[in-house]
Amino acid sequence: MDISILLKGLMIGFSIAATVGPIAVLCIRRTLVEGRSSGLVSGLGAASADAIYGAIAGFGLTLISNFLVDQQTWLRLIGGLFLIYLGLKTFLKKPKDLVLSDQRAKLIDTYGSTLFLTLTNPMTIISFVAIFAGLGLASEGSNYLSASMLVLGVFFGSALWYILLSYGVGIFREKFTLAGLKWVNRISGVIIASFGLYIFVSVL
Repeated sequence: MDISILLKGLMIGFSIAATVGPIAVLCIRRTLVEGRSSGLVSGLGAASADAIYGAIAGFGLTLISNFLVDQQTWLRLIGGLFLIYLGLKTFLKKPKDLVLSDQRAKLIDTYGSTLFLTLTNPMTIISFVAIFAGLGLASEGSNYLSASMLVLGVFFGSALWYILLSYGVGIFREKFTLAGLKWVNRISGVIIASFGLYIFVSVL
């Protein structure tokens, strides 16, 4: 087993996850308002999606990747609309409402929403295919052990970024009052909805 393959996947996953976008904003907002666990679970949802796309690129599943690229218009429209919905929902959400919700159900919903959002971004699979091809990793698909190590590295690299993000942001959580958390919701909601609106308009 070549440990360098795992390290390459780790670096790829970390670098792709560390881009500023709606998922990062969502993770920051959930960490501040709902706690580190919510922010971390959000990140794990995104890391899972990164691992899925990494597997498609790493195992050389060109049929699936080509289908996703061909359907990128619809995927972006769905993702954009969902971001707009999520942004409006976040804007209107009251921090105290979170106390009344079932925590386990909330975390499952948190994980699922970021998994869905990341999967509906076709640029993710394009990024993985381009990086794997550029680094000569596309051929790893012929070696299932190496490809598996690569995908594992991608997941842990992406998860590492979100662990650091949620932990770092969580340090400031105690400094926010209820009114402050309400403004976090409003600002985050506007930013997330703006991402969605931009994606929707750019597709049209």
